[in-house]
Amino acid sequence: MIRDYPQEERPRERFLQDGPHSLSNQELLALLLRTGTKQESVLQLSNKLITQFEGLRLLKDATVEEISAIKGIGKAKAIQILAAVELGRRINNLNQTDRYVIRSPEDCANYCMNDMRFLTQEHFVCLYLNTKNQVLHRQTIFIGSLNSSIVHPREVYKEAFRRSAASIICVHNHPSGDPTPSREDIEVTKRLAECGKIIGIDILDHIIIGEKKYVSLKEKGYL
Repeated sequence: MIRDYPQEERPRERFLQDGPHSLSNQELLALLLRTGTKQESVLQLSNKLITQFEGLRLLKDATVEEISAIKGIGKAKAIQILAAVELGRRINNLNQTDRYVIRSPEDCANYCMNDMRFLTQEHFVCLYLNTKNQVLHRQTIFIGSLNSSIVHPREVYKEAFRRSAASIICVHNHPSGDPTPSREDIEVTKRLAECGKIIGIDILDHIIIGEKKYVSLKEKGYL
């Protein structure tokens, strides 16, 4: 049984320690199946599944009935497996060209203006970009008055590493409607840019959103 394996060799523990890429197809399927039967461990059951469908090649087109026909795998487990297959298919089919591309401060302002100009508190947002300047992810880092000691580089760059971002654009709003940068805005920008140079992930710009107008700190010469 799986509990008889040394803890460091169990799929779940190895997944946590070394990441999903370290696991075989059999082990990944075992994580989806979760449990085996009285006669077979979950690893033996997943191996039987792989043998039946010639690895993963035929599994992507299998039906619930075909999978649940394997002794020890009921309909619930078959549905879990096919749900994972479908998620993988959808991720693979994601159209990269659908992502918003930022080529200028105006592009960035247009992307954020309608969402941010009516906010009654300051929101500090980071846009994480790939090498083609497409937006991979948008994350609100902080809500409240901007302060260089509160907007910590760790929080900004943690998400950049997670998303494998090539660069970052910072955006925040001024509820007053006046996008003129404050001393704190400039200090935060410079601090983040310095950290970016060390880490190797550039801060391309810091956009301040006002009432139907914006200011680019890069255009102002602060980056």
